[in-house]
Amino acid sequence: MGDWNLLGSILEEVHIHSTIVGKIWLTILFIFRMLVLGVAAEDVWDDEQSEFICNTEQPGCSNVCYDKAFPISLIRYWVLQIIFVSSPSLVYMGHALYRLRALEKERQKRKAHLRAQLEDLEPMPEEHKRVERELRKLEEQKKVNKAPLRGSLLRTYVLHILTRSVVEVGFMIGQYLLYGFHMSPLYKCTRPPCPNTVDCFVSRPTEKTIFMVFMNSIATVSLFLNILEIAHLGLKKIQKSLYGR
Repeated sequence: MGDWNLLGSILEEVHIHSTIVGKIWLTILFIFRMLVLGVAAEDVWDDEQSEFICNTEQPGCSNVCYDKAFPISLIRYWVLQIIFVSSPSLVYMGHALYRLRALEKERQKRKAHLRAQLEDLEPMPEEHKRVERELRKLEEQKKVNKAPLRGSLLRTYVLHILTRSVVEVGFMIGQYLLYGFHMSPLYKCTRPPCPNTVDCFVSRPTEKTIFMVFMNSIATVSLFLNILEIAHLGLKKIQKSLYGR
């Protein structure tokens, strides 16, 4: 399977600009999906085609039966699921970085404006001291690493959660339609050029079933966290409206 380093480094940046629930979602994505998929699950499907044995010697029959039984390898399906589920986060990160740069530009412009004011003011008056204090405060401030989650950035954040939730549900339904929740050890094939109904045997069906249930369970947890995060943001918005904080 391909290297996850690029996607991982991008998602680490997303981690900085996420809420506490979003950070938990990303941790689950890293540990229980990307890491498990790379370290353990891939080995279970290594012999998927070579050990798919059919009780026939008809040329081409085993290949067409395998294609019918496994229209897409579940490993590749889960890789696609992770990529598509992560993609909305990349869009949000782009918007967050844009807002961060805009805030830094505003800060630099404010500092330049205050310096210009200092040059025009008399050294002693109160106004000069006030501008000097404000300028010192701006210069002592550390560079902003996280854009405030409000306005258009908040809308983008909510939209990216809704999008990844829809994608997650789509892939969960897709997996159910393709394979269900159980990998049967026996697959009966009637596809040409097989002369009749052929029995084909799947390698390690129990182990594959365990991984199928596990990956679907993690997808369900991720979906629950998406719903929880929307509720969390909604409650914060209501609290701010009620108490003006």
